[in-house]
Amino acid sequence: MKIQREFSENAKAYDEVNVIQRKVIDRMLSYVNDMPATILDIGCGSGTLYRMATWDITSYTGVDFAKGMLERHPKGEGVTLLEADFNDPKTFAGLGKERFDRIFSASALQWAKDLDGTLEQIAALEAPVSLAIFTSDTFKTLYRTAGLPPLLRSGEEITSMLQKHFPDAQTELLHYTLAFPDVRAMFRYMKKSGVGAGRNLLGYKEMRALMRDYPLDHLEYEIILLHEKKRR
Repeated sequence: MKIQREFSENAKAYDEVNVIQRKVIDRMLSYVNDMPATILDIGCGSGTLYRMATWDITSYTGVDFAKGMLERHPKGEGVTLLEADFNDPKTFAGLGKERFDRIFSASALQWAKDLDGTLEQIAALEAPVSLAIFTSDTFKTLYRTAGLPPLLRSGEEITSMLQKHFPDAQTELLHYTLAFPDVRAMFRYMKKSGVGAGRNLLGYKEMRALMRDYPLDHLEYEIILLHEKKRR
């Protein structure tokens, strides 16, 4: 799978460039006051959330389909890392045998092939959730300038699915920008961070035109953050 290979190959660089992902996780964790001891992290990557958690975690299960990411994830007692794809129902069949105090997914579920079905599987695990999903307004000026359709789902579509499966949770719309000294540096960042997720639809001339015509000195990000309170 091209997306899987891209994330895996860029795992080392990803730790250096995942600036926005860290901001998202920091905001996500600011809502967490129940200090969950048993955690499931879906799309755990190289372990940013695990590193940023400020409380004692006795049992942590991290799931990611990129072997290169998992190789860079912290190891230790109580840490279980599963090389698995959340798009595969078999993954959730195995996770359904476990009990978790909280389920996290930061900056991964936007790549779900069937987001509605994946959210249904997560809800079936019967644990409070903290989720962050990037919307189609991420890189909106870049795609508009290139004449390409958005890569991700709209915020309205994502919100509708989240409300369907987690009706009592609260949501927040996050907006960030990330500035660059020039457009070339911006494209190098995009390649290293894996945000292109295997998309390579522009030829050489089109890419040159995009680099010439892109009107901003920054990239735009929009993320829907959902937090569900601890269930009684």
